[in-house]
Amino acid sequence: MSAAAMTAVPMKWRIMTEADLPSVLAIADAVHPDFPEDEVVFANRLALDPNGCAVLEAQDGIKGYLVSHPWQFREPPSLNSLLTMPAAPSTFYIHDLALLPETRRSGAATVAVDMMAARARLMQLPNMTLVAVNNSVHFWQRHDFTIMRDSELDRKLQSYGDNARFMVRDLTQKDLS
Repeated sequence: MSAAAMTAVPMKWRIMTEADLPSVLAIADAVHPDFPEDEVVFANRLALDPNGCAVLEAQDGIKGYLVSHPWQFREPPSLNSLLTMPAAPSTFYIHDLALLPETRRSGAATVAVDMMAARARLMQLPNMTLVAVNNSVHFWQRHDFTIMRDSELDRKLQSYGDNARFMVRDLTQKDLS
């Protein structure tokens, strides 16, 4: 669907609720079939940081989601694992940003990344981190994320597959835009 066609179907990001979890899980299963996670994991992330979880809502339903939360730098969580909030978070971690194919190239992902960067800055966290999967490195690079590699990180990413990359966006520099 073209960007022009997307204007005919207004979409907006809103805070995720527990009632959204079945839709979120269905989108996760469709977008990330090689990285299955249980509904309890999404419920855990929602409880961990409700303001870091959002859904992209259109008139005909949820078209995407964002799951993010404060976390520890260089400590990507294992897939399908439950977490507790660290006492002193050192990064803002984007667990997942998933959009159904018809919403891609609509600008919704950029809005989501910008929302979480603003949230991380308000929390005075120095960076955002994520694990890029499904050949999404170039997307994240367009949003000022860079790949960080070392043997310890590579070991932690094994459950994410061979093409997974740990990525970082520095938030200590002022945006020039």
